[in-house]
Amino acid sequence: MMQTDGQYIIPYHDGLHTQLLAVWEKSVLATHFFLKPGDLAAIRELVQEIDFNHFQVYCLLEQTTLAGFIGVLHRKVEMLFLAPDYFRMGLGRKLMDFAINVLDANKVDVNEQNAAAVQFYQSLGFTVYERTDRDDQGYEYPLLRMRLTD
Repeated sequence: MMQTDGQYIIPYHDGLHTQLLAVWEKSVLATHFFLKPGDLAAIRELVQEIDFNHFQVYCLLEQTTLAGFIGVLHRKVEMLFLAPDYFRMGLGRKLMDFAINVLDANKVDVNEQNAAAVQFYQSLGFTVYERTDRDDQGYEYPLLRMRLTD
């Protein structure tokens, strides 16, 4: 457990599942304006089926409230979501610093249409090395594959 200023980064456990899904949904609704409603519903179903124990998932708690989470698999950030109430407070950076320095993460895929996320990862030193026309689920949402440059 890593603690700073009443904030804790702890490993995910199944007791956090409901809160984690709520953070995911609120975050997506606040940032992924480009998603078509039907696609959002289908993606929501996929996310609800994820076994988060297959990833290195860490949750950032503000006191006892789940403020956000990050998930890494094979050194790639597969998920980073914050509750909208915690946007622009440095918590995304805190989770990314943890992923880079503790979990040795060095790659991330980001929706090209999510300009704020692209800019965020660029500010951390990530650069685009590949672009896809579709996301990994086959939806027509281009991805930028980014990696940390030395």
